[in-house]
Amino acid sequence: MTQEIAMLHDMSRCTACRGCMVACKQWHDLPPDMDTPFEGQYQSHRDLSSRVYTLIEMKERVDDKGKFHWDFFKKNCFHCGDPACAKGCPENAIDRNPNGTVVINQDKCVGCHYCEHNCPWHIPKIDEVLHKSYKCDLCYDRIAHGYETTGEIMQPSCSKTCTAHALEFGTIEEMKQLAAERLAMIQPNHPNANIYCPEGVGGTHMIYVLPDKPEVFGLPANPVTPLSIDLWKAGRTFTKLAIGGAAAGIVGAMVLSKMMRSNAKDQEKEQGKG
Repeated sequence: MTQEIAMLHDMSRCTACRGCMVACKQWHDLPPDMDTPFEGQYQSHRDLSSRVYTLIEMKERVDDKGKFHWDFFKKNCFHCGDPACAKGCPENAIDRNPNGTVVINQDKCVGCHYCEHNCPWHIPKIDEVLHKSYKCDLCYDRIAHGYETTGEIMQPSCSKTCTAHALEFGTIEEMKQLAAERLAMIQPNHPNANIYCPEGVGGTHMIYVLPDKPEVFGLPANPVTPLSIDLWKAGRTFTKLAIGGAAAGIVGAMVLSKMMRSNAKDQEKEQGKG
């Protein structure tokens, strides 16, 4: 039986070493970005891209008491239980697997941008040359390999390389329990600390322990997967069928008209012989 898995990122332990970014690049064999100009900050890239699936965001902040903070956040796909990207994909190119991973099927993807626009965090990014969408896949191939060879969970590359134990990986029950334990540990010093696993998107398989409110890290507090996506997709499918039916009707009418003209000519020839 496939286990439902999850990853925990305890932001209070993150040192922003960016080892997770390097490990992600190595495992997915991603080419380097050649257009990353220095912008006067420590963050390596401005945002995720078709070549960057994991990004450590680094933000400087001064709170209302005048205290300086350096906030780190590991930005990648949240692997929602009810993923808006999959629901909004007109080509059905995004699958939510039984273990919780959300994966893009590149053979079906046409790079339409709907996944990026529908995602509450705008995680998927399009390669404008290949016309394909890319994002973190939670190393689902490593996980699958572990099941096939040993029957045990094999960690994603990012959590495997984290030496600060800011990243942990296991079953979703284990990660939720660990998140609660970590939260209890930091709350005395961080009264606004919380667990970020939004229920509006069906819960996520990327669970965060945040030392402060989600807004501090640029996160929506209560993201949701809109019901309107289902209606939009159904309407789009109906429109496709309607257009296809209309086109088929036009072709059929043309064929029928041609057959009728051909029959009429045959009849005229027969009458001429008589």
